Amino acid sequence: MSDIKKMNFRVQQFLVVVSAILFILKIAAFYLTNSVAILTDALESIVNVVAGFIGLYSLYISAKPRDADHPYGHGKVEFLSAAVEGTLVIVAGFVILYEAIHNLAFPHEIKQMDYGIILIAITAIVNYLVGEYCVRTGKKNNSLALIASGTHLKSDTYTTVGLIIGLILLYFTQIKWLDSAVAIVFAFIIIRTGYVILRESVSGIMDEADETLITQIVTEMAKHRSENLVDIHHLRVVNYAGLFHIDCHVTVPWYLNVNEAHDQIDVITNTLQAHFQGNVEFSIHTDGCIPATQCGLCAKQNCPERKSPFIKQVAWTIENVTQNQKHILS
Repeated sequence: MSDIKKMNFRVQQFLVVVSAILFILKIAAFYLTNSVAILTDALESIVNVVAGFIGLYSLYISAKPRDADHPYGHGKVEFLSAAVEGTLVIVAGFVILYEAIHNLAFPHEIKQMDYGIILIAITAIVNYLVGEYCVRTGKKNNSLALIASGTHLKSDTYTTVGLIIGLILLYFTQIKWLDSAVAIVFAFIIIRTGYVILRESVSGIMDEADETLITQIVTEMAKHRSENLVDIHHLRVVNYAGLFHIDCHVTVPWYLNVNEAHDQIDVITNTLQAHFQGNVEFSIHTDGCIPATQCGLCAKQNCPERKSPFIKQVAWTIENVTQNQKHILS
């Protein structure tokens, strides 16, 4: 297991322990108050615990080395983990919605709101700190499982803060329906959070183009563009939960020999290896330039085979590097 994978696994372990403790605190707050709004928060915490264990298992699987059956590794399991977590969040949201509506029709007595508010406030603070740590670590290490878990905890914090405001109003006004009203509002927020997590996981499973990631790649390549790199096209990126597989075609002067063309490829691979801290692999195809259509955009000085003068160099952008044909002057 790599150092990054070990770190992700330890962070997820910490998250599971914290989620279990916070769930116990929220259940205690519910028994003190008999508040359906607090019950909704506790129900979501059940999802936090279950999703935490799922995320932990997915990180364990994703850290396994490649094998004959999985030549690109096991990283995709993190997207499946996030999909399950998102689904659980949505289900929890609908359960909360049902309980809130039921309590609206058949309200019950609220007790010891002051102690309940204090306990819930403590869980909100801890949730946010742990969630932020998970998100930052996940973004740093390109782990969707950690990002999903951290995002879920942070969203739980936001709903808890709103819940506390509602409970304070209930405490001072004694308007019983406020308890259910607050729960209904935050049930919809929870459902939306689950949808966002589910949408991102499906995007990863389906290898949807990540414009932010491609922009990083194009920017780094443009910084180290040599005169022999005429263009880059047919760029594709697959994210294996932190391991990026990059496919592209690179156009070089047609008369370069194999070793010279390979040197130009090394410029690209070394640049991106440094940027992604080695978590990247490549499948790069070299094309020879076409003098009739590409001399005008080739900035190579003293080219012995130039057929027409240089006019302008085409800047690399997401739009043109992802196209399937070589760049030509328009």
